[in-house]
Amino acid sequence: MSLNVLVVDDQGIVRAGFVAVIDEEEDMTVVGEAADGATAVRLAEELAPDVIVMDVRMPELDGIAATRIITGRENAPRVLVLTTFDLDAYVFDALRAGASGFLLKDVHPSELLQGIRDVATGENVLAPSATRRLIGHYVSGPSAAAPAGSSPELDSLTGSQLRVLTLVAAGLTNAEIAERLGIAVGTVKSHVNALLRKLGLRDRVHATILAYDLGLARPNPPGTHL
Repeated sequence: MSLNVLVVDDQGIVRAGFVAVIDEEEDMTVVGEAADGATAVRLAEELAPDVIVMDVRMPELDGIAATRIITGRENAPRVLVLTTFDLDAYVFDALRAGASGFLLKDVHPSELLQGIRDVATGENVLAPSATRRLIGHYVSGPSAAAPAGSSPELDSLTGSQLRVLTLVAAGLTNAEIAERLGIAVGTVKSHVNALLRKLGLRDRVHATILAYDLGLARPNPPGTHL
């Protein structure tokens, strides 16, 4: 089944490059292009893409605002934000607005394509080291969450679901979580689906954000592998 992709970037040459890479794939089709957030909002509704590759800084309506509008609709597409190092401060705002992950604009084409596939299936696109640094800066800053305690969100989870959430926030895949906990991968998937449903979250990315907000997760010390 082919993934329909909308590409949004205000730089024509960058946008054309993304389109060329995506359209080469047998399982992907670029159904539209937009040079600003307002056009992206309109095309997202008209074309109903599966995934939107979204720039952050654009005229008229930026990518964060556009993402918030798009993901607030029923049956919203997944949004994959592409940014540069100097825009890292904006990325968490984009994720909070409903984006399902982000990659850097200089990412290798194969990583971009895999990222599109991953967000389309609800997978976590927070693996790059730049993302780990971003999370570290976020949770150690003035807005860092207080130590985890009792909360309505966490109280709704079983012990197993809480352990899985903690490992999801640490960036582990389902297979790695299964190995860590000594359970089947299918069981991990069931726990992930259940905790997302209980917490009212769309995917693992937003589960990770919530885990940091509630103080359930903390950045690893420098040099530690997630």
